[in-house]
Amino acid sequence: MRYTVSTVKSSVALISELIGPTVAALGLELWGVDLSQQGRFSLLRIYIEREEGVAIEDCEKLSRQVSALLDVEDPIAGEYSLEVSSPGLDRPLFSAEQYARFVGSEVNLRLRNPLQGRRKFKGTIVKVTGDNIGLLVEGVEIDLAHSDIEKANIIY
Repeated sequence: MRYTVSTVKSSVALISELIGPTVAALGLELWGVDLSQQGRFSLLRIYIEREEGVAIEDCEKLSRQVSALLDVEDPIAGEYSLEVSSPGLDRPLFSAEQYARFVGSEVNLRLRNPLQGRRKFKGTIVKVTGDNIGLLVEGVEIDLAHSDIEKANIIY
């Protein structure tokens, strides 16, 4: 199966829905899910968070439980590797709510399609209104629809 943006989005949504209750039952927050194709194989990254921090034991426990769940439900075609980790200091941002948590922080982001001839931006999150992200880039504020952002990470 060849993944398209819409296929990956629907697979990520399905996986998030499947594993959400398991993550919550362990007292963790599902920070995000990233699915990428690497040749014939796929890589599934699950990011978890907890206020007091995530321990390696949390990752191991969730990995075992999610692996068993995904084996039964089989939402990913073909072979894949599973990684479970905390989002870290240079954490990826997956939702508008996460951008709102980090207003005032610097981010690197990549758009799905070019804006003003470029796809990569580095700037400060200045506001979040609904699904729109206000980013201050080189002294100019630009508004981006969350759906137009392919990838974003906090700059530590």
